[in-house]
Amino acid sequence: MDIERLRTVFRTCLELPADYPVDNLAYREIETWDSLAHMSLIAGIEDEFDVLLDTDDVIDLSSFAKAREILERQDVAFTH
Repeated sequence: MDIERLRTVFRTCLELPADYPVDNLAYREIETWDSLAHMSLIAGIEDEFDVLLDTDDVIDLSSFAKAREILERQDVAFTH
């Protein structure tokens, strides 16, 4: 499921435990999501979903929900 793939990218790039709840996570809400981790997250999302995020999307990616929204605009379909 793509939603699980996105959760895994968040957990991996932000160095979170495998069971950490990320669905309500927002930028700088946790210590590990700083500007460097943000760029790692962008790269992880682009690699995992084979997309290229534009500058506005990179800046707007401020939460897990926003990442999902951005990917849906890139025609990534999410199932639960």
